[in-house]
Amino acid sequence: MAILNPVRPPFTLETALLKVRAAEDAWNSRDPKRVSLAYSVDSEWRNRDQFIRGREQIREFLDSKWRRELEYRLVKSLWNYDENRIAVRFQYEYRTLDGAWYRAYGNELWEFDEEGLMRRREASINDVAISQFERKFFWPGGTPRPEHGMDIEKVR
Repeated sequence: MAILNPVRPPFTLETALLKVRAAEDAWNSRDPKRVSLAYSVDSEWRNRDQFIRGREQIREFLDSKWRRELEYRLVKSLWNYDENRIAVRFQYEYRTLDGAWYRAYGNELWEFDEEGLMRRREASINDVAISQFERKFFWPGGTPRPEHGMDIEKVR
């Protein structure tokens, strides 16, 4: 399986946008192995209250996440970037095993190595209960968001 996105630092606006979209598309695939390949072997994560280290722990975390968060759909938006860092905001929706719907709002700080692999990810995320009628993300599950689809600026 190929590395998720060969875009390497230093980032420009164009390459930072490509990196964000590639990450969004990969996470929307809900394929833990595919997503984990975007991270360095010794990548460090803070995800809410969890501290995760290494590609294998990332893969295990994502596998568990997507067994609990059903019908997952994610939209990411570039917030800022510099030479080897990118900041994003995101929203995603999911349904729990008991049928409750949520929208998660968050921010991520990413740091990349010279090969373009993410070596550090800091994520702050808040979940808000929503009704099924408040959902906003409806493209087919497990697929990329349509190009003409949801813009995080328009989704509140």
